[in-house]
Amino acid sequence: MIKQITHYFLHLVFPVFIALFFFHKNWKKAYFIMLATMLVDLDHLFANPIFDPSRNSIGFHFLHSYYAIAVYFLMLFFKGNIRIVAVGLLFHMLTDFQDFNLWGH
Repeated sequence: MIKQITHYFLHLVFPVFIALFFFHKNWKKAYFIMLATMLVDLDHLFANPIFDPSRNSIGFHFLHSYYAIAVYFLMLFFKGNIRIVAVGLLFHMLTDFQDFNLWGH
């Protein structure tokens, strides 16, 4: 139960703090952009089964691949909304990483 609470807290609530800290002038816009990066999980629809609690998303799904993560990192070097998207996507990957690697499966 605590694993799920942590997972959804990091996906849905913690980005508010990221937005306030890094994008304080436009924190609401930044927060909603980071929430929109949750759409990256649409790549789960191409897996069978769609959800497998014993599967690590990182390195398995194509939008969670190491190549995709490298692109998300490069996006940090652009200004504006692209940078906010990059922060949201990288934090999403970090959340999925900790979910599998720190809590076990």
